[in-house]
Parts: sequence; structure tokens; C-alpha cells
Amino acid sequence: MTVWWRALIFLCCLLNCVESSSPSPVQRNKYNNSFRLTRITRTRVQLLQRKYKEQQLGNTHFEDRSRQLKDLPLLSTDFYSWLKLTDWERLHAAFWDMQAFWNMLEWKRKQLEKEEKEHMVVRAFGPTLPQSIRYIQLDLRDLMNQVSSQMSYMKSSWTKPTSPTALSPQTRSKTVWDSRVEGYIILRDLDLYLTKLARDFLLLASKTHL
Repeated sequence: MTVWWRALIFLCCLLNCVESSSPSPVQRNKYNNSFRLTRITRTRVQLLQRKYKEQQLGNTHFEDRSRQLKDLPLLSTDFYSWLKLTDWERLHAAFWDMQAFWNMLEWKRKQLEKEEKEHMVVRAFGPTLPQSIRYIQLDLRDLMNQVSSQMSYMKSSWTKPTSPTALSPQTRSKTVWDSRVEGYIILRDLDLYLTKLARDFLLLASKTHL
């Protein structure tokens, strides 16, 4: 983890340098915009995660790093292998990873909406958990659109899929608690993934200038 954070600090410094120089190429501006949206989305995910843990798990400090969901993208990556990825490979992986998270959020959102209807939950002031999840999905969709546009810039043959991939999660909840923890895992991993995605956009932005 230390290596990753050092790399992120280095890339942040590099991005600051390139932004202060000559006028930015259009493509670099797109990566910078994607980077900023990724950071904003990550902040919203962190806020939602705290809200989710409070309402669903009864503890804002709940942590469990041992559980994983098979339908979520793997987060572990060798740093040097990550550096060797081509720009196309990096964007292609980002698109499908975000699609996977979008699908899992959709599954959990519908599950929570169903529970609210079954238990006739009285909505408190402010957005409900399903509504907050929907806002995150919209952010992810915007990021996916940006990545798809960047991929089209590289390869005119690339066409964005017209609809989300159907989701049939392999992991089935055995108890109400397990179901609630699954939502935490999705948000936990999405928070970590968006940190990785921000690094991707930083690297791509710096390479368009070099």
C-alpha cells in the first residue's frame, strides 16, 4: 500500500506541473476531468458508506476486510505490471470494472427498495440509501461515458455497449446480516477501486503531455 501511495503522490505532483505549463491538449483535459469526477465520486461513496454502516450495520466504525464478493473486480495489482499497461488496456479495464460495480450497486439498490416497501419504511429527511446509491450510479455512468469517449478517440471501432450486462450475483445471502454486509463490501471495494482509477487518470493525463 505504501508503494501505491508514493506513486499517487508522485503522479499528483506530475499533474500539477503539467497543468501549470502550456495550454493543455484536449485529450489531457478529458483525463483531468475524469480524474476530478473520480475524486468527487469517491468522496460521495465514503459518505454513503458511513451512512450505510450506521443504518444497516448499526456501527459507523464497522470494518471487515476478510469478506469478498466474487462478482466484484479484483483490487490487487502488481505495481510494475500496472505501469506497463497500454493506454487502451487501462481504459478498457476501467470501463468493465466500473460496469461491474454499477451492476452490483443496481442489485443492492433494488434489494433495499424491496425491503423498504415490504417493511413500509418511513422516509426520513434527506435521500434514502437507495436514492444515494442511485446518485453514485449516475456518477459511474458519467465516468463510463467519458472513458468510452476516450477509447473511441483511440479506436474508431470501439462502440459502447447499449445496455448494462445482466447481473446474477453468485454470492447469495444466507442471513439478513450477510445481506447487509454485502452492501458494505460493495461500497468498501468501490472506495478502494476509485483510488486506483484516479491513479489511472493521473498517469494518462501526464503521458499526453510527455
